Amino acid sequence: MVDLPERAVMGVVNVTPDSFSDGGRFVDSEAAIAHGRELVAAGADLVDVGGESTRPGAEPVGLAEELRRVIPVVEGLAADGAVTVSVDTSKAAVAQAALAAGARVVNDVTAGRGDGELFDVVAHAGAGLVVMHMQGEPRTMQDAPHYDDVTAEVTAFLAERLDVARAAGVRADAVLADPGIGFGKTIEHNLELLARLDSMTDSLRAPIVVGASRKGFLGVLTDTPRAADRDDATLATTVWSFTSGARVVRVHDVASTARIARLLDVMARATQDGIAA
Repeated sequence: MVDLPERAVMGVVNVTPDSFSDGGRFVDSEAAIAHGRELVAAGADLVDVGGESTRPGAEPVGLAEELRRVIPVVEGLAADGAVTVSVDTSKAAVAQAALAAGARVVNDVTAGRGDGELFDVVAHAGAGLVVMHMQGEPRTMQDAPHYDDVTAEVTAFLAERLDVARAAGVRADAVLADPGIGFGKTIEHNLELLARLDSMTDSLRAPIVVGASRKGFLGVLTDTPRAADRDDATLATTVWSFTSGARVVRVHDVASTARIARLLDVMARATQDGIAA
């Protein structure tokens, strides 16, 4: 697992034809590798490579196809040695192949429920792990999401899955938790999770990852139907998330996010006598 800065930026590399924001742009391995390198140059601390869309209504992708999409891209980016590569998958076989190809983190939207062997694979490799909350599955998660107390329920779920991961042998200092903004949540649920993010960071013994980039609820709130037009709204959630204790933000627009992270770092060190070292 890599040491993360206090405010880390994870760039998104979707090797898919159907992701909600940039599906189809980087299905070619060389194009995806080139895009990943652009994200590194823009300031990404991690790049997250995914070969199966998890947008609402998305259909599953078979193992062979996911491996075909993901592994060459992981190999290409990891070979550069310029950034930590994460693989966005819920399949143990994909995680194992990606870790062998040079990935150092597994980002699992099912938090180990999709494949019972995934935590063992991560533990054996000594890799990092992101566990995320999702109510339902991508095909159905937005049908009728319901919670009595969304923050309490998401926090309890993440705490339980973190415990399971640690019990499986995943290093205690290598697990991160993602509340799953947009995954089986209404606009109100997403807003409440963001508003109470500080309480979640206080409750969980793990760094928090927030992935709100360009998501539909931001489009509704800011009247921006096109995902590509939501970067300003994403930046607002990034600032909020970092100042509420999040350690990592997962974004499409890395350059602006990296500048914001650097500015927040400077502001946090500012004193009346200048900037502390």
